[in-house]
Amino acid sequence: MTASLTVLGAGIAGLAANHAAAALGHDCVMYEAAPRAGGLLDSIEVQGYRFDRAVHLSFADQPEARAFFDQTAHAAFTPSPRCVEHPYWLKHPVQNNLHPLPVDQRVELVRGFVERPDTRPGHYKDWLVSQYGRALSARYAERYTEKYWTVPAEVMGIDWIGPRIHRPALDEVLRGAMTDDTPSVYYAPQMRYPERGGYRAFIEPLITKADIRLDHSLCRIDAQSRHLHFTNGHVTRYNHLISTLPLPVLAGMVDGIPDAIQADAQSLVATTVDLICIGVARPNVFKDLWFYIYDDDVMAARASCPGMQSADNCPPGCSSIQFEIYGSSRRPMMQSAEALQRDCAQALEKWGFATNADIAVSHHHHVPYANVLFEQGMEQRRDRVRTWLGSMGIACAGRFGEWDYLWSHQAFQSGADTARRVLASAT
Repeated sequence: MTASLTVLGAGIAGLAANHAAAALGHDCVMYEAAPRAGGLLDSIEVQGYRFDRAVHLSFADQPEARAFFDQTAHAAFTPSPRCVEHPYWLKHPVQNNLHPLPVDQRVELVRGFVERPDTRPGHYKDWLVSQYGRALSARYAERYTEKYWTVPAEVMGIDWIGPRIHRPALDEVLRGAMTDDTPSVYYAPQMRYPERGGYRAFIEPLITKADIRLDHSLCRIDAQSRHLHFTNGHVTRYNHLISTLPLPVLAGMVDGIPDAIQADAQSLVATTVDLICIGVARPNVFKDLWFYIYDDDVMAARASCPGMQSADNCPPGCSSIQFEIYGSSRRPMMQSAEALQRDCAQALEKWGFATNADIAVSHHHHVPYANVLFEQGMEQRRDRVRTWLGSMGIACAGRFGEWDYLWSHQAFQSGADTARRVLASAT
């Protein structure tokens, strides 16, 4: 018998869709290309060290997602990340915490903030300059944009920003230039992380209750007959379908897609991330949950310290750090895994954290989809693709299904809400 709901992808959005369907009394079957469920929330385990697939900390605020996450024993943290621009370590965000810099540099940056243009931004670089002034924007925000998003700031739009980037008042900038005694202005006052099992532990209850067919890589959708075809030869019929697969991948598998919609789908770009996971055979090496990297001679944009998030992530007496190095079709990653590992090891030595002799583990893991790239005009192209897929009876959920900037709890809500909407049409 064909299940009421079929879900493509067993990451958090797909798992939440399954959870919502079960709560409504509907059966659901899930198909996952990988040999394990979890998607971006799965763990990497190497010689007793556990790493997430990039830094994950929960600040779920929707009641449904928060109630589910809170079922897992967890620790709570007040976010206090830092930013490194060697030899300076500044509290985040840098525009509010310039005090460690030499006086003449602080004066230049504050003057630029005061003289920032009051113009209507046409793209992300305009927005940055209008918020921070030309000097702060060029020295920090624009440099970081190219590291993290892999494109110049003027290529990106501004609709995605929301609360993610702090917009300071003059009093905040002045105070942070004069003293280190500054309040946190991070967008989440508290962040949570499981006591054991890595970030994956938050979704483990969803995984254990789901009917997941692993190692099923989709290759074709016949939306007219409602059949799915997989590379292993399996063919199955569906009643209602939710996809959490990346939109460009999904669209290329649907029979009869119009050329214009296919072109829109293939124009959508996401970043990749190469994760360099390093275990250090010394305790208490790091003190940050995560930090941002502005050094031009370090390829990574960000680093997190899993052992700070949970002692369960490291062997006793050890420490760990994970670097995130981003690429995309706009700036392909040309370096070998060995070169990336050397670059990160050199950074640790430069910052005074560890030498090569201290490193017990160095592991590389490539994630082909990290973040949606918000190039100008992307939202209109994305919406045309999603509208056409909807007309074919294919609903989309999650970060890459919706093709949006969704945190883990938002992806959970996306999957649950989509399942309820799809199944409501079945009654």
